[in-house]
Amino acid sequence: MDVQVTTEDFGVRTVLRVAGEIDVASADRLRERVSVLLSDGRTDLVVDLTGVTFMDSTGLGLLVGALKRARLLGGRLVLVVDSERLLKVFRITGLTQVFTIHDTLVDALAS
Repeated sequence: MDVQVTTEDFGVRTVLRVAGEIDVASADRLRERVSVLLSDGRTDLVVDLTGVTFMDSTGLGLLVGALKRARLLGGRLVLVVDSERLLKVFRITGLTQVFTIHDTLVDALAS
């Protein structure tokens, strides 16, 4: 399965809804979308991963890179993860200490 990415603006925040599999074959679509948003000054990002069924190390690296770039531009990037399986990947890699992770989009937008 390929990855689908849609965006929606909520004031100064932009939500990226990601669905499908984020792996070496599909990560470029998400990487390009994030890059365009950051280049356009949309630096307050919420990445909703509730539709993601699989993510490999390429996806994790992409998210870390996006977080660093957003921070360098004075912005932020938070994640929405509701899958225990996906959250376990963030825990095992120690990325729960790097990312702000919310259970729901509502909570992420309220942060």
